[in-house]
Amino acid sequence: MMRYLGAYVDEAGALRINGQDLGPGTEMVSSDGEYEWFETIAAGDVSRVVALLDGEPGTDVLDLLEQHWTGAQSYELERRLRESGIPRDISTWSG
Repeated sequence: MMRYLGAYVDEAGALRINGQDLGPGTEMVSSDGEYEWFETIAAGDVSRVVALLDGEPGTDVLDLLEQHWTGAQSYELERRLRESGIPRDISTWSG
């Protein structure tokens, strides 16, 4: 399976994470081997994300994500966010 992730902070200061999984591992949720998701974490909760991901107060969330939460760690990132209780607005698309 291949995974693509992108993250940015929008003009309101919200963290946006967009992901795409491709391959047979998506067959539980997708008939065509592609699954995409889009999540937004409000600006007021970004510092909670930094703490959740073992960052120090004031750490830039995008730097933290790039330095420690890519590749295989992206699955741990997803798990931590899911179990954190931090509010997330999530939308998904699958074929």
